[in-house]
Amino acid sequence: MGNKTIIRNVKIVNEGLSQRGSILIVNDRIKDIFKGEVPDMQDAMIVEGDGCVAMPGIIDDHVHFREPGLTHKADIESESRAAAYGGVTSFFDMPNTSPQTTTLETLEQKREMASKTSHVNYAFFIGATNDNLDVLRAVDEHRVPGIKLFMGSSTGNMLVDRRAALEQIFSSARLPIMTHCEDTAIINQNMQKVKERYGEDPDVTHHPEIRSAEACYESTLMAVELARRYDARLHVAHLTTARELELFTPNDHNITAEAVIAHLMFCDEDYKRLGTAIKCNPAVKSSADRDMLRQALTDGRIATVGTDHAPHLWSEKQGGCARAASGMPMIQFSLVSMLELVDKGVLGIERVAELMCHAPARLFEVRERGFLRPGMKADIVIARRGEPWKVTKDIIQSKCGWSPLEGHEFSWRVEHTFCNGRHIYNKGVFCSDCKGEELLFR
Repeated sequence: MGNKTIIRNVKIVNEGLSQRGSILIVNDRIKDIFKGEVPDMQDAMIVEGDGCVAMPGIIDDHVHFREPGLTHKADIESESRAAAYGGVTSFFDMPNTSPQTTTLETLEQKREMASKTSHVNYAFFIGATNDNLDVLRAVDEHRVPGIKLFMGSSTGNMLVDRRAALEQIFSSARLPIMTHCEDTAIINQNMQKVKERYGEDPDVTHHPEIRSAEACYESTLMAVELARRYDARLHVAHLTTARELELFTPNDHNITAEAVIAHLMFCDEDYKRLGTAIKCNPAVKSSADRDMLRQALTDGRIATVGTDHAPHLWSEKQGGCARAASGMPMIQFSLVSMLELVDKGVLGIERVAELMCHAPARLFEVRERGFLRPGMKADIVIARRGEPWKVTKDIIQSKCGWSPLEGHEFSWRVEHTFCNGRHIYNKGVFCSDCKGEELLFR
């Protein structure tokens, strides 16, 4: 029958239900899920789940693992290890690396690297530019989650700012379009005004003033209007404002939105405490915006929760609005952060599974993952609520070596992660020879 593992007597959180049961894994797949007594299987490895919850492995639809070209701060090996520690078994990586993933050749290069070093399952977005429409049309739709489109401020030359190019992309895309929406002209105007008042490198507390709610709204409005006009499949990344939420219809399957952990955990009041550690694009905004994002987790306007995991060296985070790099590592602590929101009454644990597992699988049409069902790939995370523990530097797996959550206490912790049936993380012990698989779609 092959290699067998039984996760016994665990609270299974899956497809809107939480119920006690056991999960049988044979080789790389879920063989069966038992609600009652588990058959005697003396040849199976037993993982005791009493007091724990099990849900599908997290699918993070938004990461920047920095390889190739930026590996001094992160790489696929280090960040996929951090993912496994956090219960994330699949990731979709963004195209703004060096070189950028805007050709078939650079896309294949990334796949080749990941096949050798990624500890969890992987896929890569193809990046849009003003002039690579032929490439977007030529990609294999079964191997790419979607098109990443920077409709505003961007790294390098990936900003698509020609109206004709935007029209062509939205009218012809066969894949979901995932957009970063910030209006560059508004940002530039705001930056100029703030510099005139506060100097060439204004304090980070001005970051949400520069990358303003207006800049986000105007760009998101354009994306939504284009998607409606051309009936395109649109997923807007990292919403940050209450006003943007007004553009989305609850449970619309064609035009959807993502929230990321930073904007759910932090608000502008935290800049004084954490400084540039929480500087990211789009900016962390007001407590009212954060609270509305949290509310939208349960009313259908937010479809998925990712991380926008974007490591930088701490030395690169020094300075203010102009000089400090934007982005932070979040993937290792994304699930426990969401479970903390469960404890605060923001959402139910079943909704966490929907936002972080089921919905990414459904919206991007990931094959054989995202649900706990017999026959599916055995990607499973097991977490326990217990004694509080603190995030310290020594437990951080990301190559950059820091986290905005250092010093934060969590009550939940990830105890086990299974990826393709392999026990990759076991209460602090990591199986370094585990390798992930390329994700397939549609």
